[in-house]
Amino acid sequence: MHARSALFDLYGDHLRGRDGQAKVAALVRLLAPVGIAAPAVRTAISRMMTQGWLEQVTIDGARGYRATAQATRRLDEAAGRIYPSTKHAWDGTWHLALVAPPTHRAGRTRLRADLGYLGYAELGDNVWVSPFERRELASVLTRDAATAHTARAVEVDPLPTSAWDLDALRTAYDAWQRSAPDLLRHHLGAHADPDEAAFAARFHLVHEWRKFLFADPGLPDELLPPDWPGRRAAEVFAAEAERLRQEADRFVQRCLTS
Repeated sequence: MHARSALFDLYGDHLRGRDGQAKVAALVRLLAPVGIAAPAVRTAISRMMTQGWLEQVTIDGARGYRATAQATRRLDEAAGRIYPSTKHAWDGTWHLALVAPPTHRAGRTRLRADLGYLGYAELGDNVWVSPFERRELASVLTRDAATAHTARAVEVDPLPTSAWDLDALRTAYDAWQRSAPDLLRHHLGAHADPDEAAFAARFHLVHEWRKFLFADPGLPDELLPPDWPGRRAAEVFAAEAERLRQEADRFVQRCLTS
């Protein structure tokens, strides 16, 4: 697990509802149980500041870091996909983005990753498709120095679901369901403090689940087969995350106030 990724997980899953900020010492304490050393935490913080994800603040006289508005938008969107309260009703249309990408290769690579994260797939050269309009599209285009014309298609023939690799996604969900019990047992048994153990186990569970945000576009149920493993995987994730929540929250609060 990389320190930058762990910080995103920490801010998104534990600090988003706590003013989105924490002292540096608290960040170090919180990431220690998941194997992130203090120097790596500080280096990741510096990089995330440069990238516009964190900003320095003073908390009770000590240096701390708060998620920026840009980061908060991204974390809120991610939380809505990780812990969905309702399912989006699909109206049967497709959202198209005809993208003019940036000229430099690094920018194009970053844009491709960002659009995939939002749930778009490339239907043709620079033509991206999603069953839903994604609210974060405009900010992603601006950040990646790209522009786009958008349109809504009432009919696409054939259905563009082949733009996503659903076979690979099915395999990934099956593998996750096989590995999740062992992952939880390992981390629950690796810490003497039960609250710390619950925090570490839940942190790794969410970290592995969050990877699906980059692979699963959240296609409507009517476009997925009846035996789609993502449904059962989501049920297992939600149940285990909730089971560990109370003890994990106690550990977080302890680290933030000690």
